[in-house]
Formats: sequence, structure tokens, C-alpha cells
Amino acid sequence: MNKIGIYIHVPFCGVKCPYCDFYSTSYNLKNAEKYTESVIRDIQNLPDLYADTVYFGGGTPSLLPTDFIEQILWALKKNINLVCPEITIEINPCTVNKQKLEKYHDMGINRLSFGVQSAIDSELKLLGRKHTFESSSEIINTACKIGFKNISCDLMIGLPGQTAENLLYSIDKLAGLPIQHISSYILKIEENTPFNCSGIINKMPDDDYVSDLYLIMVKELQNYGFFQYEISNFSRSGFESKHNLKYWKCMEYVGIGPAAHSYYDNKRFFITPDLNKYINSPEPEITVTDYNPGQTDERIMLGLRLTDGINVNDFPDLKAKLIKKACLLESNGLVKIDNDIISLTPEGFLLSNSIINEFI
Repeated sequence: MNKIGIYIHVPFCGVKCPYCDFYSTSYNLKNAEKYTESVIRDIQNLPDLYADTVYFGGGTPSLLPTDFIEQILWALKKNINLVCPEITIEINPCTVNKQKLEKYHDMGINRLSFGVQSAIDSELKLLGRKHTFESSSEIINTACKIGFKNISCDLMIGLPGQTAENLLYSIDKLAGLPIQHISSYILKIEENTPFNCSGIINKMPDDDYVSDLYLIMVKELQNYGFFQYEISNFSRSGFESKHNLKYWKCMEYVGIGPAAHSYYDNKRFFITPDLNKYINSPEPEITVTDYNPGQTDERIMLGLRLTDGINVNDFPDLKAKLIKKACLLESNGLVKIDNDIISLTPEGFLLSNSIINEFI
């Protein structure tokens, strides 16, 4: 039985972070209500599906009233077959309290992803975050006491002025929380964001320094029991994100909400990133980006993002070429070859785009 993932894009933010170029819009209750109705409409139009993951991303899903989240989950349970699902919601720490977390727990949400980003308040201020590390720690500890046993935190590296000591401090503080997963992202300056200015760009560390920070982070997280399973993701054993693994393993998922992407029915497509269009149209406007996804190059590209790597026997026509390329890269410490498995090392992950191009 093929079980897909369901992604719900919640496009609302209280304040847009100055580094973020994801689609989002300002929150108001009227639009949030219309958005919820439209999401339920699309859920009701889904075919008979089996799903084992649900992911509320954004945006800031935790801005939505809990009643709206519950209505969406109820529609999913009523219209598709949810099989022991991992249900995740992304959370801005300053948008939830004990009562909201209790309601999440009661409605069946079993995985929380907190956008902490740093344990240093000056770095949080630079990133435009409204929480402090103390306040995020308190709410994460509250979530644990409520009964959440699968909690993830985001960590950002490569910030202007960030030192190795600062990074090690943040890792130590995050690892001391009752969490099981860390997603770590290197800050990149996106074109249409406030961070794309000389005041920030001139303070950004160079690539060599960011590479050093990345390798320090990988080693330190492992020391704390968070093992790397993907370029940017680390977890304790058994707590890998089941939903995100679908992306990297070329498994199907359906996206709902403006800007949501899907890989379903032999197509990759996305919904137009426009809330007004989404809530005022009888059905979502979609754009197909690939009518023939999941081909060899894509499977190699996505598979090499994972520490599990790729099995060359899955690509019989390319086996000799893949092994030859891997042997050359192995001598430089960028690739590992274990029997028929090719995978990138942490050093290789830093050059993943160019290395993957070598393979495909």
C-alpha cells in the first residue's frame, strides 16, 4: 500500500523575517477563516488516499487558531485514510502557550518543530525573531511536560559575526533541551529580502569560514547524540522526519494551500502563491513543473542528500560510471564507498551541488 505525505502550507506571518523568501502574507482572522475553508474544500476533493504523514508548514502555522487546525485535521481524517500518521506543526516560539500546546496534543499532533534558530539573543534580534532563548526554552520544556516526545528545533549558522564559540554555545543549549531532532541551515542572502543589502552582505562570513562552522556543528551534534541523516538534518536514533524523508526518497506527497508543492500522479506541480486567488477561486490554480518526475538523475540527486546515500545496483546502466566517479572523489575525502553504497561525507555535503553534478 503506497502511503503518501500531506503538506499544508499556512501562508500567514505576524512579522516577516528579514532573511526569508518563502511565500507568506500578513495575518488577519477573516482571511485565516477563508483560508481554512479553502483548505478543507481541497481536502474534500482529494481522491481516496492513504497517508502516514501530515506537515503544517509556512509561514507560521502556529498563528492559526487551534480550532482551525482542528477543523483541517478533522477533514483529513474524514476524507482520507491516515495510517499511524506523524503529524508535525511548525511553531514560532512566541506564538504558543501551554493551552495551545495542550490542544495540539489533544487533537493528535505528535511532532513539533520550533523555529528557535539560536541560543544567543543578539543573534535572534539580528534575525528579526521576537522570542528570546529563555522564552523558547520554557515553551519547549512545557511541551515536553504535556507529553510531546518528538520535538525538533531549527538552528541557523553562518550568521554575520557568528563565531565558532557562539555556535558551540547554541548547540550546547539546544542539546540540553528535551528535543530529538535539529534542522540546521546555513544563512543565505535571498534576492528579494531585507537582508539583501550592503549592511548585511558586508558582514557575512566567507565560504571557508562557514564550511569550518558546518564541520564543527556536524561533529558537535554527533557528540550530543544527534546523528546526521541529511545535509541539514540531525536526529536521535529513530526520530528522523518521516515526512521530509519522502521528499528525499522520491516518494509522493500532496501539497495544499497557496505556494504548496506536490509530487503526485506522475507530476510535480505547485499552487499559485497568492492567498486571494486561493480563497476566491472554486479550485486552486496549479502549475505543472515536471510531467515525468522520479527519473534516474533526480533519484541520484536526492539520494545523495542523505547519509544513507545511493545503492549503485539501483542504477545498473550507470553502475560502472558511478563507482569510477566515487573512487576519484573518495581519495579526496568527499565520498564514502561501502560495498555498493555511495554516500557523501560531511566535507562532501559542503560541495554537494558540484559533486552531484559529477554523478549525473
